[in-house]
Amino acid sequence: MRTLVLNAGYEPLAIVSFRRALVLVMNQKASVVECVDDDPVWAANGRFDRPAVIVLSRYVRMPRTRYAPVTRRGVLRRDGNRCGYCGKSASTIDHVLPRSRGGKNSWENLVACCLRCNNVKSDRTPQEMGWELRLNPGPPRGTGWTVRGSERSDPSWEPYLAMAA
Repeated sequence: MRTLVLNAGYEPLAIVSFRRALVLVMNQKASVVECVDDDPVWAANGRFDRPAVIVLSRYVRMPRTRYAPVTRRGVLRRDGNRCGYCGKSASTIDHVLPRSRGGKNSWENLVACCLRCNNVKSDRTPQEMGWELRLNPGPPRGTGWTVRGSERSDPSWEPYLAMAA
């Protein structure tokens, strides 16, 4: 069971275990915004609501340079599991400028790609193939990318993740 942690300004900060969230609440460093119904936490000294969303009592400054690390799963998710060249279902990623020619592993140089297009393209650029990219690759935006673990979000988190996007 996971819990969404909101800053004092209600922007998403992190996702933690419900145990960590309960400790923050019990130490009065946070308060429960939403709890999981019909699933309490039993302790020696009583019953506690299992937190789904908590908000910190004090504001925590976060650097603005938060970014999503480049991963295969992230590129596929950003592109909606669709090939950047033909639009079919994608299962691999492709370097727009091939690595053999100095292409980097960056959000701007990676696109989701189907196996057929990836094999046909090989180590050439889309311009050499006469292909056009269906999307402009770039870093993903929104809190869903900077809050680690939010891709497997709980439905009760949606209003809080949407507020910050």
